[in-house]
Amino acid sequence: MKARSRLFFFVMIFLAMGGCATGPKFTEIAPTFSQLSADKGRIYIYRTAIMGAAVQPEVKLNGEVVGKAVPGGFFYVDREPGNYEILTSTEVDRKLSFTLDEGQKRYVRLNISMGFFVGHVYPELIDPQTGEKEIQECSYSPTN
Repeated sequence: MKARSRLFFFVMIFLAMGGCATGPKFTEIAPTFSQLSADKGRIYIYRTAIMGAAVQPEVKLNGEVVGKAVPGGFFYVDREPGNYEILTSTEVDRKLSFTLDEGQKRYVRLNISMGFFVGHVYPELIDPQTGEKEIQECSYSPTN
C-alpha cells in the first residue's frame, strides 16, 4: 500500500510539472524585449501558482486571445493607452477592467481558485513593485 501511495504522489507531481511553463526566466529574457514605445503601455500577464496546472484557459484582452494561463509562465503585450478588460473563462467568466496610460507598465497576476468541476482562473491587477518581484522567476510563454 505504501508503494502505491508513493507512486501516486510521484505521478501527481509529474503531471503538475508537465503543465508548467518551460521557457527562459524573466530575468534571462527581459533584456531582449523591445523598448516600450513612448505612446504605448505594456501589460505583463503572469501566473505564479502551480496548483491546478491542468487548468490553462485562454487569456483575452478586449476580446482578443493574447495568451494562456500557464502555471509559472508570463507574457506581455504593448497597447495604446485606453480602457482594457482581461477575461479568463473556465466554468465561469472572470474579468478585470483597468486603464492603461502612455509609458505605463501594468502587472496582472492570474490566480486560481476552486470551482465546482474545474478551477477558476481570475485576473488581479498587482501594484508594480509586487508585480516586478513576482514575475522574476516566471518563464516566458508567448502564444506565437
